[in-house]
Amino acid sequence: MIAHIVLLKPRAEFTAEDRRRAIDAMSQASAAIPDVRRFRIGRRIRHGLPGYERQMREDYEFALVLEFDDESALKRYLQAPAHGILGQMFSTATAAALAYDFDFADAADAKRLV
Repeated sequence: MIAHIVLLKPRAEFTAEDRRRAIDAMSQASAAIPDVRRFRIGRRIRHGLPGYERQMREDYEFALVLEFDDESALKRYLQAPAHGILGQMFSTATAAALAYDFDFADAADAKRLV
């Protein structure tokens, strides 16, 4: 399974209504592309325990995780017009963003990743 993971830091002036519209747009765009097997969005939580949480230099408030069957499906998604629209939205709505793609395996099959 291939995961496209995006971390987002919204602009300070991005209102709650703007966020709702953005989430709706992301949900609609991902639903319109058959190669997207699963789309999840999460909001950062803070547990307050000592450790890694306090070491983060940037506060990425939201994370998107899109799952694909294989790298070809990911490439089709990245080249789809709907992805281009999302890219434009991210450039105007975010103060910072990171995007990474990962090939995931269950722990029992993780040796194939080496």
